[in-house]
Amino acid sequence: MMKRRTFIASASTALTTVLANHEATAATPKDTVVIASQIDDIITMDPGEAYEISAQIICSSIYDRLVRYEAEDPSKLVGGVAQSWEIGKDNKTFTFKLRPNQKFESGATVTAEDMAWSLQRVVLMDKTPAFLFTQLGWSKANVKDLIKVVDATTLQIKIVEDYSPVMVLNLMGTVAASVIEKKVALANEKDGDFGNGWLKTHSATSGAYKLISWKANESVSLEANTGYRLAAKTKRVIIRHVPEPATQRLLLEKGDIDMAWSLQSDQLKALATAKDVKVETFPYSGTWYINMNLGDERLKNPKVRTALRYLVDYQGMVNSFLKGSFNVQQTFLPIGFPSAIPYNPYKLDVAKAKALLAEAGYPNGFEIKLMCKNASPLPEIAQSVQQTMGLAGIKVNILTVDAKQNIAELRGRRHQMSLISWTPDYLDPHTNAGVFAMNDDDADDKPKPLAWRNHYFDPKANALTMAAVKETDPKKRDAMYAELQKKITDEGPYILMFQPLTPIATRANVKGYKPGIVEDLYFLRTITKS
Repeated sequence: MMKRRTFIASASTALTTVLANHEATAATPKDTVVIASQIDDIITMDPGEAYEISAQIICSSIYDRLVRYEAEDPSKLVGGVAQSWEIGKDNKTFTFKLRPNQKFESGATVTAEDMAWSLQRVVLMDKTPAFLFTQLGWSKANVKDLIKVVDATTLQIKIVEDYSPVMVLNLMGTVAASVIEKKVALANEKDGDFGNGWLKTHSATSGAYKLISWKANESVSLEANTGYRLAAKTKRVIIRHVPEPATQRLLLEKGDIDMAWSLQSDQLKALATAKDVKVETFPYSGTWYINMNLGDERLKNPKVRTALRYLVDYQGMVNSFLKGSFNVQQTFLPIGFPSAIPYNPYKLDVAKAKALLAEAGYPNGFEIKLMCKNASPLPEIAQSVQQTMGLAGIKVNILTVDAKQNIAELRGRRHQMSLISWTPDYLDPHTNAGVFAMNDDDADDKPKPLAWRNHYFDPKANALTMAAVKETDPKKRDAMYAELQKKITDEGPYILMFQPLTPIATRANVKGYKPGIVEDLYFLRTITKS
């Protein structure tokens, strides 16, 4: 996954002093929550462009979306800008009735025209998030015909592809489906950019917070939008860029900040007994796994792949150097994600692995390369795998590289084995199924999902993936994804290992922060401070 100070003008002089001076010891103001994080990945705060982790976390608290999952019940999709919706018999036509009397930060009323334009501009701007919507069959040529205003409070969208309504609604719950005030954005438009340049550092929102300032590599400052239907419990939120985890820990212990988002295991251990500090962990949607390239004749043998899965000490790692940071999860969907199942059939079993290797024709093992990025804890995981695979005669040569080289080798299908992590693009099981399981053409010049990168071509997996994404019955859809997860875990080109946890350290007087399983589900409006 991806990831020093100007503050809101209305903040007090005391707050400015606290934030600007690392040596300050005064408590932060009661109406303001100050967070330290590594936020140098932010390049824009425009929800139609933002796709970096930090930007999506923050934008999810600034902008309201067409539909959404709320903090009160993150398992249930409810209306956001929309109050209700109907799905046509063709499963391709969706009619949304907007909530009455919603207001933008300017005081103007939210209309269906604002919502339609906001969705259209994502496709027309063609920034990174555009693919979320173009997969529905929307394009620059047709998007204005497929997203239409019925009246001031009614919006209708049509899709071209045969996708489950569940998936369509989940896409309408992403940050990209945020409503922007059209009049304000166009008033600040330059050279036909739909207001994109201005919205990089400003907001035109109807959400819980409004953006006061974003200073690259310094800070983001938010202030509660008093007109929002679900009022924020804290007036201001300041997110500081503090890249060093050790510095975050010191600031938290002294009370100079209220919350730290980027701590590592060493800092978390040190805070375990710290006065007035608490540490909580929350499940995150990542998947940590090893790619096995089936272009290698040894790895093409399913018995070899199964043997290698029995040569990883999953629980041993989680109980030692990964403690508090990961859980064992051996499917391509993390627990807490829609349709995910708790399926962990593999544990370290050297005898079983040796028997499988002998049956496959490798009684004495073999030598193989394992590539990983040179960033903790990847090398430590690789070293554990090297040690346990060696118990069955598999000599693993670890090759540590930078992220760019690692991705290049994978995309070029030049790896043998590669240790890496993956995060989903949106809250629907197809986002991972479509890359881990789907490969409908293994030719070298075709698109490059994870299955393709590993020469995994299975018509049954392809058919099941496409059937699941089109299935309209939610229970049947869940059953299809359960079957697909087990198939990929047991037969696919991966050793699926871990689901990461998000550790959050806060001052004891700060409560209510709810980081979700994906960036779209992080909630700042629920934070309270006593």
